[in-house]
Amino acid sequence: MFTPGRLSLARKRRRLTKKGLATALGVTPHTVLRYESGDITPPDEVATKIAKVLAFPVAFFCSDDVDEPQADAASFRSLTVMSAKERDAALAAGSLAFLLSDWVEQRFNLPEVDLINLADEDPDVAARSLRQEWALGERPITNMVHLLEAKGVRVFSLAENTRTVDAFSMWRADRPFIFLNMMKTPEHSRFDAAHELGHLVLHKHGGPTGRKAEEEANQFASSFLMPTSDVLATIPRIHTINQVIQAKKRWAVSVLALIHRLHRVRVMSPWQYRMFCIQATELGYRNAEPFGIAREQSVVWQKVLTALWRERVTKKEIADALHVPPQEIENLLFGLANMLSHGSPEEKTKGGLRLV
Repeated sequence: MFTPGRLSLARKRRRLTKKGLATALGVTPHTVLRYESGDITPPDEVATKIAKVLAFPVAFFCSDDVDEPQADAASFRSLTVMSAKERDAALAAGSLAFLLSDWVEQRFNLPEVDLINLADEDPDVAARSLRQEWALGERPITNMVHLLEAKGVRVFSLAENTRTVDAFSMWRADRPFIFLNMMKTPEHSRFDAAHELGHLVLHKHGGPTGRKAEEEANQFASSFLMPTSDVLATIPRIHTINQVIQAKKRWAVSVLALIHRLHRVRVMSPWQYRMFCIQATELGYRNAEPFGIAREQSVVWQKVLTALWRERVTKKEIADALHVPPQEIENLLFGLANMLSHGSPEEKTKGGLRLV
């Protein structure tokens, strides 16, 4: 059995066009098109070559169809600057995350979904409503990834070697998924997580799309991470960018995110806003942060992996069960699988653990 959809998925994951794959295989682009449409089945020797070119096990192409996220169902922060190859590769990673998520949920009881539909609310109001629903009050959020996981969101990392893919989110049936690019600064990734949460609660059933939807998600994220009353109580007036640099530590956001927030809540005048944005850019704060924070990690996947290691289930065995390259597991789990598998010999055997 050869599953055409899996060929298309693996090709997109490797950022290859049909023509590019055809050249690597020594066949015509039309032949690849027919392979992917299911009109013809590649001979065994070609299937073996496909597996080698795409760096996926042969067994991957001989399994059941995989759920594939559709571009119009996923919320991408940077869709306007993203190439089709980058978008398709990220969505293909989403498909592999679905496989992994299903495999894990057959073995573990993960947190149930606790999100509410806020589609009819203004983004600022929606942020306050969700904070009230989750009894967060006005205090800063310690860890966005931990909060999302506790509320049933499946959070995965992306190892896309590009800065044009910030993050994306989607609903798969009644399960919300968020994917975060690890190429971004920890502060940027934290804002991305809040931004995608905004999409999940504001746009689950449609509504605005494109720039309007992105603006709403940005507004939600800013308000959710930096509640108005807390901002006004902490920074009632602003005079220098050093005040912003010191204050941003309270909410663990970027300098520019706090500048935008201060302008929106009218602590900062339009003239100050322009001046501070220029100063922040000149200081290099669009690409790096003063007083940088540690990158937020998943607590759910850490617990799952630790439990699996105790049962002598290795990263390679997980990959073999899913018929995917081990690196794809690594890419999705914040690097935790690799971190847990590179301890000292004593750590590897302690408690019956056997790690690769």
